[in-house]
Amino acid sequence: MALEVRRVITGHDASGKAIVASDERMTGVSAPARPYISRCEIWSTDKMPVDNSEAAAAAQKKGFVVRHKLCRLGPGQRDPHYGIAPGAPKFMHRTETVDYAILLSGECDLELDDGKTVHLKQGDIVVQRGTMHAWVNNGSVPCVFAFILIDADPVEAGGQKLTTHYPAA
Repeated sequence: MALEVRRVITGHDASGKAIVASDERMTGVSAPARPYISRCEIWSTDKMPVDNSEAAAAAQKKGFVVRHKLCRLGPGQRDPHYGIAPGAPKFMHRTETVDYAILLSGECDLELDDGKTVHLKQGDIVVQRGTMHAWVNNGSVPCVFAFILIDADPVEAGGQKLTTHYPAA
């Protein structure tokens, strides 16, 4: 599935005035194990507060986040865009992040491990707080999300530490 995103990045000129540093189209990529999901990494950082200097921008633009654990960022954030094809197999997973999932187009279901499902429509936003979940596109068109993932400590609930769970395929 092909995902295309326009990324506009601002910056400063030599006198400190705001400028458009770049304006480009990005094409999503898919992992071989999940060809039904296409991803563009928009921006990522490796510490908080974020280094907004021009010197740091090139690495942040590349999406360089060091993952201390799969889907755990270390201090920092990621902003990937995801497209999920209709009928894509679901996979339950949990990350050590707080995620803002913004549904840009299409419809999608958020399924939790208690069996509950929430139907989402364009414009809906989910604040996903380290829970076991799956994104399920039961529609007839791809759905596109913008995610903002921010590093978090693992949730402790029911006497256990709920760490990252991300199946290989």
